[in-house]
Amino acid sequence: MEREILSQKNKALKINLDSTTYGTIAEIGGGQEVARAFFQAGGASGTVAKTISAYDKTFSDAIYNNYKSGRHVSENRLDKMLKKEYSELVRILIVERCSDTRFFAFANTVETINYNKSNQGHGWLGIKFQLKSCGEPNEVVIHVRLLENDSLLQQYTLGILGINLIYACFYHWYNPNDFLQSLMDNLSRDRVEINMARMSGPDLDYVDNRLLSVQLVKNGMTNVVIFDRNGKVKSAADMLYKQNVLVFRGSFRPITYVGFDMLKTSYALFKKELGNNKDKSVVLCEMTLNNLLDKGEFDERDFLDRVNILNGMGQNVMISDYKEFYKLISYFSEFKIKELRLLLGIPVLRKVFDEKYYANLKGGIVEAFGRLFIQNLKIYVYPALDVETDKIKTVEKMDIPENIRFLVKHLLENQKILNVPNVKKERLHITSKQVLAKIKAKDKTWEDLVPKYVSDFIKEKKLFCYES
Repeated sequence: MEREILSQKNKALKINLDSTTYGTIAEIGGGQEVARAFFQAGGASGTVAKTISAYDKTFSDAIYNNYKSGRHVSENRLDKMLKKEYSELVRILIVERCSDTRFFAFANTVETINYNKSNQGHGWLGIKFQLKSCGEPNEVVIHVRLLENDSLLQQYTLGILGINLIYACFYHWYNPNDFLQSLMDNLSRDRVEINMARMSGPDLDYVDNRLLSVQLVKNGMTNVVIFDRNGKVKSAADMLYKQNVLVFRGSFRPITYVGFDMLKTSYALFKKELGNNKDKSVVLCEMTLNNLLDKGEFDERDFLDRVNILNGMGQNVMISDYKEFYKLISYFSEFKIKELRLLLGIPVLRKVFDEKYYANLKGGIVEAFGRLFIQNLKIYVYPALDVETDKIKTVEKMDIPENIRFLVKHLLENQKILNVPNVKKERLHITSKQVLAKIKAKDKTWEDLVPKYVSDFIKEKKLFCYES
């Protein structure tokens, strides 16, 4: 059945008229927009136990026990808000209302655009809620970017989004994709981007947050989602803010000895350039959504297999819907990244140099290069093996189109393009396609082409059509 889309007022009214839902609304920064929507709908006394808005940072720190928090618009602050408000609500009302009430605590901490329009509006929204009276609470947290160019419009959007989130938790919790899509009811993508979501709790333990996040990209609600090395969904704003970032795009199906060597040697170059400061460095294995589609369909198991392998190797994973590299780089520029490095192999670099990929730009490949090579970006190039000569092929030995030859020379001379040194020549012939073909043909020599952890994982989980 097609999902019915209610207006913000009707959603708020439906919740207000449900005598079993009762809770607290705590809002920082964006105004009392969610609370306002409940009161304007009518009947809010049956839903709202308390509203609070602590705008002063010192008051906020004191209330939520976060004296040295640093950033007030953060996931950490939201977690403290939810824990305090929910525990206080239950402590005060459990005796009086436990048997017939589903308690909830909604919170948000938001930065809207300032008067000078010099910042990016964004925020964290979350809710801790019961689906059964006296039951254990579930929790949903999302991160959003507010895209409108006016603070009042952003506040209005925030009110709709908050009502959508609370409504979804009580009426769409059983269907994750409907849940996500309902968050955008009465909103459009040019108003808000939802770039992170996680669900947990006794009624939501069937949800895999990694798949949930990929649905955000598939649904067009965001362009990028990130998982840390433990497979946990992370906000790009928190993970990448003022970091040095190394990005390696690939299909990783599966990662071979060449892919492993690309990571190892490029990270060595990364450390040599920028210093060995792990606390200020992030490495991302990035896959485009195109690499996850098989015949136009998203293979959930295949995707999770790739993520599990990379996580098992201690790698962070990023999923994007960017085909062009200059769009990917533009995305990173939003997070005040210190230094950005993009790792490519020679075959992929050939595509970067191909003008046909920039037909949609008025300035063609020159405009694309201008967008790609921003001030803090360098491209690391992992060499290939020249089969005819059995010699290593670097950027200087590539066949570069005549019209951009001097441009590439300029980039090389100014060290905007760097060859990755100390590669293992004896492994340069290995490809993922070669490994997959050998697995399907039951040729056991495929195990010699991937790290032992990867081969053991593939055999144990019977991945990529492996049969013992």
